[in-house]
Amino acid sequence: MTTNRSDRHVDTIVVGGRIVTSSQVYEASIAIDGGEIAAIGPENLLPPADKYIDASGMYVLPGLIDCHVHLDGHDNYALGSLAAAHAGLTTLVPFGTYNLEGDETLPEAINRCREEVERTAVTDFAFHFILQNRPSILNSLPEALEMGVKSYKMFMTYKKRPYRMCDDDYICESMEMVAKGGGVLQLHCESGNIIEYLENKLLSEGHTHPTDFPSACPDWAEEEAINRAIKMAGATNCPTYVVHLSTQLGLERIKQAQALGQRIWTESCPQYLLLSDEEMAKYGPLAKIGPPLRPADGPDQDALWRGLEQGHISITASDHAPYPQELKQVGWDNIFVDVNGASVPFGSPGVETLVPLMYSEGVVKRGLPIWWLARVMSENPARIFGLYPRKGVIQVGSDADLLILDPGSDRIITSRDHRSNAGYTLFEGWQVQGRPHMTLLRGEVLLNQGELEQQPGYGSFLESGSPRSPLGGPVR
Repeated sequence: MTTNRSDRHVDTIVVGGRIVTSSQVYEASIAIDGGEIAAIGPENLLPPADKYIDASGMYVLPGLIDCHVHLDGHDNYALGSLAAAHAGLTTLVPFGTYNLEGDETLPEAINRCREEVERTAVTDFAFHFILQNRPSILNSLPEALEMGVKSYKMFMTYKKRPYRMCDDDYICESMEMVAKGGGVLQLHCESGNIIEYLENKLLSEGHTHPTDFPSACPDWAEEEAINRAIKMAGATNCPTYVVHLSTQLGLERIKQAQALGQRIWTESCPQYLLLSDEEMAKYGPLAKIGPPLRPADGPDQDALWRGLEQGHISITASDHAPYPQELKQVGWDNIFVDVNGASVPFGSPGVETLVPLMYSEGVVKRGLPIWWLARVMSENPARIFGLYPRKGVIQVGSDADLLILDPGSDRIITSRDHRSNAGYTLFEGWQVQGRPHMTLLRGEVLLNQGELEQQPGYGSFLESGSPRSPLGGPVR
């Protein structure tokens, strides 16, 4: 779209860059006014601006979104958004928390999280909430859906973790309510009863080294749970999102459901795309994540990359879960439980490595088009989680959220450069290409060559709408 020049000024024009949408790359300038994209076209046809940003030689992508983030104490919203902003992200969609032991309702928790974000964050935030195994919380679910929190997550595993694992009937009841309220239900798909049996068997036999952990969570346990999730989603007509897909077996089930027209969507994460169970020997409990890292000689990594290339996997996200090292190191003695019988924490940090890894490994190394990155880290997250078209796209009327990416900058990933409280990364020493030269959030410069220009409190809480189907199909 273009406009004729007039006496009217706009706030900012980004010139000289190559605009990246979810399907193409082209050269144009972007006019920004009042925090939104006002026009796109040749610079000489745009109105004059108060400020010009030169993006020559760089890509201009829509603001990137990490839609799978845990910020429930070890990294709070302030620190999480600070880390994300330095990594080139503009929007986070973490899991909000509510008081399991008390009587806090979902609406009360939403208001509490909103106040904290608008007081401390530098990036924008939407929210998911985890529906723990506490059925009384469903009493306030309809009101929470009306408040603009449309995404909820449930676990099909983790019997040793209080309130985590949910029974199928409870999942179905929740699915019906979420579907009626215009939302989407996320599921951690691993068969909890099977894993509990296998884990207890390993414990009884003394097989408790970190390298023993993956055998407690086989690939078919993910497949079995995904199959149940698909059937329950069909019975309740609920849009369903399978988080952190890790196996070829699970992907095949999802592809079958998608071929039948079911609203079954999924993501994968850098750890499953790039790492293997060999990391358990190197990093031990720091590499304990759920689902586990899969065998180095197995079919899963190649299958997941093909799933991304073919459009069956819609999103890449970090599953950032920043437990500090000292809370996880006890797993060297027993990878399953500590001396008190409590589960050794799952998860690893990822919000600060997501962007460089997906650009370097997906676009540079594997030759996926740069617009694939805009699809899986911007438009599709915005579509599935109800933020589109305000977020996720470069088009007139959308928020002026932009990542200006310098494609030629090489660097080494090291935890010394990170801000998360975790204090480590499973990608220590990885060489990556590309660096966020600048980001804009709602038209204002957020990150400028490594320096933040906004203060805590600039971030906004985003009310979500109903999910839209993601873009699919092969990208080459």
